Amino acid sequence: MKPPEAPQGTQQGAGDTPPAVSVCLETITKRADFLSASRARKQGTKGFMLQARNRCDDSPAIRVGFTCSKKVGNAVARNHAKRRLREVARAVLPELGHAGWDYVLVGRAVETETRDFQDLLNDLRFAIKKVHGG
Repeated sequence: MKPPEAPQGTQQGAGDTPPAVSVCLETITKRADFLSASRARKQGTKGFMLQARNRCDDSPAIRVGFTCSKKVGNAVARNHAKRRLREVARAVLPELGHAGWDYVLVGRAVETETRDFQDLLNDLRFAIKKVHGG
């Protein structure tokens, strides 16, 4: 089956779809960066665990990573939990995150997927303030 054609006369640019995280956030992809963050500052909340580390470089970027173990559930549950964490990071980190820091959000078994979204936002705000000594 052939996919439908785009309507003629409408321009579809690169800005039509939102980015996976945010323009000012970069995604952590290397295992070594995740391991470095796991040895740094941690702050647990009811919805997830936040791990944060200062990269000590001059980069203005805020990097963020997401992880959920098999304790969270099957692949569908893990992906749903990570999608929720991505949205929380996209909403909070640009305003409260510090440049030159890595943040890793680790999903919790039931809470990340079922917790109210506003509570997850408040959890991340609280965790960032605690990590940075606020």
